[in-house]
Amino acid sequence: MTLTADDLKANLIFSDGACSGNPGPGGWGSIIVRPDGEVHELGGGDGATTNNKMELMGTIAALEMVHDSPLRVLVFTDSTYVIKGITQWVWGWRQRGWLTAEGNPVANREFWERLVRVVAARPKTGGIDWRYVRGHTGVAGNERCDEIAVAFSKKQRVDLYRGPLLKYQVPIHDLPDAKGDLPEQRPKQQKQAAYSYLSVVDGVPQRHRTWAECERRVKGRSGARFKKAISEADERNILASWGVRL
Repeated sequence: MTLTADDLKANLIFSDGACSGNPGPGGWGSIIVRPDGEVHELGGGDGATTNNKMELMGTIAALEMVHDSPLRVLVFTDSTYVIKGITQWVWGWRQRGWLTAEGNPVANREFWERLVRVVAARPKTGGIDWRYVRGHTGVAGNERCDEIAVAFSKKQRVDLYRGPLLKYQVPIHDLPDAKGDLPEQRPKQQKQAAYSYLSVVDGVPQRHRTWAECERRVKGRSGARFKKAISEADERNILASWGVRL
């Protein structure tokens, strides 16, 4: 993935996110290298978050910092979730009113909407080139972003560099010669807590507070139906689809 002369005329962005527990305390880190030789490190944290949110936040924060630059932007990230989300999945989500193909609400919608806005606002001369780098393989920019993200997740002090590239201690332009293939991945949906569990046995519906209770009722019963409801409205829709009422 050797940088070309044209690449060196662009804004370079490296970003990463980290989270302990997922959900749990997390952090994000970004590095911006402007073609005039200025380097700007960014970072932040959240006491209760997810890894995907932090990956998105690192990318968003860096892009917002270069929002007014007419120059092209190269974004290096190890997150297939970010790359595939913004280049592929987001268009279908928006057409469906921010629902997945399965009809579920898109996880992290507020982050995706913010990323879409900053991408859409880019000057026509300053497009974005999304480049995948494998994490924890010695890519200097990625490793530094991970270091920043982990430190913020642990609420440790981080000295964020801002100054000339000539004095920057990270060999930011050292990239692997071979371009990493983007792994296949489908968008993962965060599990939603159950509002209730519903079952129908011999035509009689029943509401359960736990899956174990529901399972005991339907296990081994011919023709039994059961499903998790995530809200009161979802519960009503499920019952209506079964043609029963509680």
